[in-house]
Amino acid sequence: MKRYLTVASILVTCAWAPAQATDLYLGASGGTTEKVMKEKVIPLFQQKHGDVNVIYVAGNSTDTLAKMQAQRNRPEFDVVVIDDGPMMQAQQFGLCAKLEDAPVYQDRYPLAQMGDSASALGVIATGLFYNTEAFAKAGWPAPDSWEDLTDPKFKQKVVVPPISNGYGLHTLIKFAELRGGNLEQIEPGFDAMIKEVGPNVLAWEPSPGKMTELFQNGDGVLGVWGSGRVQALKDTGFPVEFVYPKEGAIALFTAVCPIAKPNPKPEAQAFVQHLLSPEVQAILAEGVAWGPVNSKTELSPEVAATVPYGPEQIAKLQALDYSVINAKRGEWTNRWNRTVER
Repeated sequence: MKRYLTVASILVTCAWAPAQATDLYLGASGGTTEKVMKEKVIPLFQQKHGDVNVIYVAGNSTDTLAKMQAQRNRPEFDVVVIDDGPMMQAQQFGLCAKLEDAPVYQDRYPLAQMGDSASALGVIATGLFYNTEAFAKAGWPAPDSWEDLTDPKFKQKVVVPPISNGYGLHTLIKFAELRGGNLEQIEPGFDAMIKEVGPNVLAWEPSPGKMTELFQNGDGVLGVWGSGRVQALKDTGFPVEFVYPKEGAIALFTAVCPIAKPNPKPEAQAFVQHLLSPEVQAILAEGVAWGPVNSKTELSPEVAATVPYGPEQIAKLQALDYSVINAKRGEWTNRWNRTVER
């Protein structure tokens, strides 16, 4: 016996069909960032925006940028969270979509603005860190200046990341400025790194794990690192402190952008705005030690002590012009490898 569906039964069937979730592809770093995103940030977004399936693609900033370039004709990502340098390149390559107007963008600190297609998401300070126990035992005062890296008493006791890492690049730029140069005149920075800082350097270490090991075994006692990295080490119980040098710390940003694609999903713009909300900014500050870029974010005193926070402290951070840096970075890297780490 044949059965025929009436119009009414078809409508009932369609009404009861489950809505299909929107897949939103997010490119961001792994580790602690991935854990906090998956456990707190993404579920909160899903509560507010309905059935959205956020697919997390973990990778470091340079790898994510490379994927964005390779996929530019058929983008997989909808939103990416990467470091500020690669993000400036992504914007220059036209890989990011324009940010849609939203009130949350008016609440950002001025230095968090990165043009009309990306925004800083969190801020980390690049400065000094030291083993407080080793300094106390040796009777040394706490470091307070970039110039401490040149003090002969720290010969073979200093650890600095290489130029391929943002922290090493920042050190080069800072010493260029301290010796009368700038981004356009980097020569004084190279001279200082080779002749003054270099003799004290035990290792030009890019790996966070190895950096931690060098400090834990007592070989390194003073170094250059990010405030977030130092806080993670301190949280293990190791006697270490981060220092904002008196000449100023350099701002290192994580940044976010929606991806430019033929049929963008509205959820991409919503997710970017979600990440910049005071509620999520506070979660990221506590979970991954990113200082809030939303001026309306409120942190507990305990969390506030671990990140760049508040208008006064944010104002002391130095933002860099990556449009200049990215144009010169290849040349600087080759020179660094030939002369600084020879």
